[in-house]
Amino acid sequence: MEEDKAEEEILTYLKVSFTHAVKHFKLSESQIREIFRREERLLPEQTPPFPHVENILSAANKSVIMTHKPRREVESIIKHYGWERYFVDLVAGDDGFARKPDPESYLYLHKRNQIDLVIGDREIDIIPGKLLGIKTCLFQNNTPGADYYLWDYRDFFKNIHILLNSNRSWLEFKMKGYL
Repeated sequence: MEEDKAEEEILTYLKVSFTHAVKHFKLSESQIREIFRREERLLPEQTPPFPHVENILSAANKSVIMTHKPRREVESIIKHYGWERYFVDLVAGDDGFARKPDPESYLYLHKRNQIDLVIGDREIDIIPGKLLGIKTCLFQNNTPGADYYLWDYRDFFKNIHILLNSNRSWLEFKMKGYL
């Protein structure tokens, strides 16, 4: 019970941002490095996608990803699950763009792919979309400000009414702990 409560508290702060959690828990530089070292050692099968995400990806004309994770890690996960066909573009943490919530990377992806919907699990994931006038969806997060809220990807088509056959893109599909 205590461990579940601690994990829930950690996730609450991570839903804001990693930096927010680091400050709250007063993590040292060595603790932060250790978190990143452990994360780098995770195998793709240890980071499964959320259930039903693939149904959404297969319905979209195209999808793109913007993540703070290193490109190598993200591409490894995508390849492991055979999802290369779903994503036409990717901006990763080591691509040199400003970090979220700065809209620089979103603007870059939007100019190239005409994004219709930004999906994220943290407010900083949707802020750039809002700044660019793109519809937004928060996943498993009820922070005010999103156009849509979703707790289970199974409910996506019931709750979110976006034209699926346009030539435009969806940004930020989340896989547990990674994307």
